[in-house]
Amino acid sequence: MNEVKTATRGEQPGTDTRRSVLPPVDVFEDAEGITLLADMPGVPKDKLELRLDGDALHIEGAMAQLGPEGLDPVYAEVSVPLFKRTFTLSRELDVSKIDANLKDGVLILRIPKQAHAQPRRIEITAG
Repeated sequence: MNEVKTATRGEQPGTDTRRSVLPPVDVFEDAEGITLLADMPGVPKDKLELRLDGDALHIEGAMAQLGPEGLDPVYAEVSVPLFKRTFTLSRELDVSKIDANLKDGVLILRIPKQAHAQPRRIEITAG
């Protein structure tokens, strides 16, 4: 599971100057919360960062460097993309209980709704 970092006010997001790519994302909602699936091909867990800044969720991930480990390219025709995406989260969501999982290049985020926002059944008594 990846850790979601909370940014403090005035803190600047990552300072990477590479051109970023919007990862394709699917969002599903059910009675208990939302599930977000983001395609992050080639992004290892250690190069993926999730941050909360107020009600904004920031997703950033860099692909693993192509080529032999420990060597930096002098010249490269293929640049390593940086995936970036930001979402504004509803206040009905319980951001303290976000569950994040990275598997086979897909980031899966499960964000439950707060208890007061979830539907509940009311029992009826006869009397």
